[in-house]
Amino acid sequence: MRVLLRVLAPLLGLAVAGTGVLLVLEVVAAWVRPDTTRGLVVPWPDWYSSLGATTWTDTPVAGVAIGLAVLGLLLVLVGLLARRADIAVDGPAPEITVTTSPRVLARLVGRRVRSTDDVAAASVTASARKVRVAAQAWNDAGPELRDSVRGRVDELLDELPLHRRPRVAVSVQDREGPR
Repeated sequence: MRVLLRVLAPLLGLAVAGTGVLLVLEVVAAWVRPDTTRGLVVPWPDWYSSLGATTWTDTPVAGVAIGLAVLGLLLVLVGLLARRADIAVDGPAPEITVTTSPRVLARLVGRRVRSTDDVAAASVTASARKVRVAAQAWNDAGPELRDSVRGRVDELLDELPLHRRPRVAVSVQDREGPR
C-alpha cells in the first residue's frame, strides 16, 4: 500500500498544481481581455450555462456524487492502510516508546545466520509478526542445518528486547560448492 500511496501522492499533487496554474491563466486572461466571452483554455461560460440547467435530482449528479464518495473512501483507506510497519521494542522505562524498522531486524538476523561456515548465503525478510529466513547451504547440509539456523535466530530474538516475539520460518536450499 505504501507503494500505491507513493505513486498517488505526486499524481494528485500534479493534478492540483495543474488546476491551480489553469485557474491563474484563466483569471489573468479575464483581466487582460475583459470584453471576451470565452475562457482562454476552458470554456467557462458554456460550463456555467449547462450546470445552471442541471438540478440536484438529475441522474448524472447522483452518479458523480457516488463516484466521488467511493474515490474519497478508497483514498482514505489507502492512506490508513499504508502506515509504517514498525516493530515495538521494550524501552528502558515504561513511558518511553521505542521502535525499530523491519529492515534493521532482518539485517541483524541475516548477520547472525551468515556468521557460520555452513551457510553459504541467506536472505531474510522480517515484519512484526514473522521472520522468514531462506538459507543456502554448502553441499547437502540436511535438516540439521535448518535446526541450527532456527536455533541461531531464536537465540538472537531472545537477546533482543522485542515487545512481541515474531514467528520464525526457515527454509534451506543446497548450493554446490567446493568439496
